[in-house]
Amino acid sequence: MFDYKLIEAMATVYNEGGFDKAARSLHLTQSAVSQRVKLLEDQAGQILLVRSTPPEVTPAGQRLLRHYVKVKKLEDDLLDDFSIGDAKRFASLAIGVNADSLATWFPQAMGSFLENERVTLDIRTDDQEQTHRMLKDGEVVGCISSRQQPMQGCRASYLGKMDYHLFAAPAFAAKWFPDGFNLEAAHKAPAMIFNRKDNLHRKLFSLALGETPAPLPSHYIPSSEKFAYFISSGWAYGMLPRQQSQPLEDAGQIINLAPGSSIPVALNWHCWNLESRVLQKLSSALITGAARLLEQ
Repeated sequence: MFDYKLIEAMATVYNEGGFDKAARSLHLTQSAVSQRVKLLEDQAGQILLVRSTPPEVTPAGQRLLRHYVKVKKLEDDLLDDFSIGDAKRFASLAIGVNADSLATWFPQAMGSFLENERVTLDIRTDDQEQTHRMLKDGEVVGCISSRQQPMQGCRASYLGKMDYHLFAAPAFAAKWFPDGFNLEAAHKAPAMIFNRKDNLHRKLFSLALGETPAPLPSHYIPSSEKFAYFISSGWAYGMLPRQQSQPLEDAGQIINLAPGSSIPVALNWHCWNLESRVLQKLSSALITGAARLLEQ
């Protein structure tokens, strides 16, 4: 039987990104946190936490982390049973959300849930093709992902889709694509890419032009809000979902460079298959909100 205080120490080091931050979060000394992690590893008979910057969990550590978060969710439900009114404590849910959803429809979908439930959200962001890794690693209890098939021990529900097109400011298009969107011009024009794991632009290039320009001059801006700002300011061209592009396009700030080509991204909600009321309520609110706000 593992001591959950020891597992909590390892989980906090991983989630906070270091022993110093974990010590502050747990109101312990750094030495005490380190000792707890070391004792846990002694009990497990193997290394659970790689002392890198930031720290990473080993495969064995991931299994313990997943178990710990599941137990915490069940504990939150149990404590909720014994609390009433203002005495109810806030449950915390760590979830993975792709950046474009966070910048557009997700807050609106969660509004009613957050107003009515004593829950705080610990949101971790990444590309929609990467968020499921957080769930696999035990970092979150659920995630919004483009992955369709649920992982073992999880369930998945369809949310809707975000349709991506390629946009630029009118002046940018006139300067860099005077003869329209073509491969030769794309070799020279500065593009906008969310991060190095983002491949939406490659899919669009393949669809519209048959191949991706090489080299491709690129800005990397891992912020959905600034991404749209860079494009509408005329500094680069890039992919935007319809939820972000429509107001800018209607205002004449951006134009579609490849009107006949788009990349639809189907989004799914993945979460652990737990009998947790809080998680079930969040899932229900998210699925209902997505049905209202996303294309189906």
